[in-house]
Amino acid sequence: MSTRKQLKVLAEARRGVIVPGAFNALSAKVIEDLGYEAVYITGAGVTNMWFGMPDQGFMGLHEIADHTARIRDAVNLPLIVDADTGFGNALNVRHTVRVLERAGADCIQLEDQVAPKRCGHFSGKEVISTEEAVSKIKAAVDARHDPDFLVMARTDACATQGFEAAIERAQQFAEAGADILFVEAVTTAEEIRALPRRLYKPQLMNMVIGGRTPIFGAEELGELGYGIVLYANAALQGAVAGMQKALTVLRETRRIDEDPALVTPFAERQRLVGKPEWDALEKRYT
Repeated sequence: MSTRKQLKVLAEARRGVIVPGAFNALSAKVIEDLGYEAVYITGAGVTNMWFGMPDQGFMGLHEIADHTARIRDAVNLPLIVDADTGFGNALNVRHTVRVLERAGADCIQLEDQVAPKRCGHFSGKEVISTEEAVSKIKAAVDARHDPDFLVMARTDACATQGFEAAIERAQQFAEAGADILFVEAVTTAEEIRALPRRLYKPQLMNMVIGGRTPIFGAEELGELGYGIVLYANAALQGAVAGMQKALTVLRETRRIDEDPALVTPFAERQRLVGKPEWDALEKRYT
């Protein structure tokens, strides 16, 4: 089964499959190595880790496409790719779909914010008109070459127009052909529980550590009927915490030994990047 078909099955099972976010190829390999079933390529993570900048629309199409291609080469899991607003109007969205499909994405996420977008859990968001947002979803659906390529439609309307308006938008996105729906930054447990009852397409719920949405366990979200439980930046936040801890010890003690509680052992790092396989290939071709 192709990775695109695998992802469709995962979403439609509505069992709350956890999908962590990756910000580069190594983080994607860690996700795969730990037995997760899919990877989310996070625009916020790429922006934070590669540019050292906040998630406020600084990432471009070809930057996320380059990351997608590298991650596609590194892992065999389904890839959901954060395409922000599609990087322009409906015509730009067509181009975005072509580029990311060619790069190896299995699903793209498009959102309805005014550009430049910002993190869904920041203040100051604005959304485009429902009509324009629907036209962009239609353009994405029409642009895909592979009918198994999935389109995820995200709305940020909760923050500016309220929960009912977000529901209405999501319904129209579904009618326009979106395969998965994503209502971002709901703020109450009641809203989380209501979404699977109100929308018929498979849905993603975003668990942002420190964000505005109450944290639910993936098991409970699966019981409610969510297909995907996204932890877009858990790996990023864990990596930053680990770097801060290790480098603080180095600064204070002037040395770091191979302590697995502090740093990944040298041998484990080589295993994750596939050095034994590369050594075998070197012998084969020498």
